[in-house]
Amino acid sequence: MKYLILVAFIGIFGALVMAGVFMLRDGRDGKPKSGSMMRALAVRVGLSVLLFACILFSYWAGWIQPTGIPLGK
Repeated sequence: MKYLILVAFIGIFGALVMAGVFMLRDGRDGKPKSGSMMRALAVRVGLSVLLFACILFSYWAGWIQPTGIPLGK
């Protein structure tokens, strides 16, 4: 499960970086802007939602357990 979360975070960060690159490069030299930045951001949002759903399902299935600060302290 740790590796799935790590890969998802790397994918989310990579999509965010690509969106930034497309934002800086598109529309230069009089060329029309393409939808590459919007697609990269849509991929980022999709990966984030998928990661959240996987974490919720893993908690529901009992594969992961919460380990936070105890409430009484």
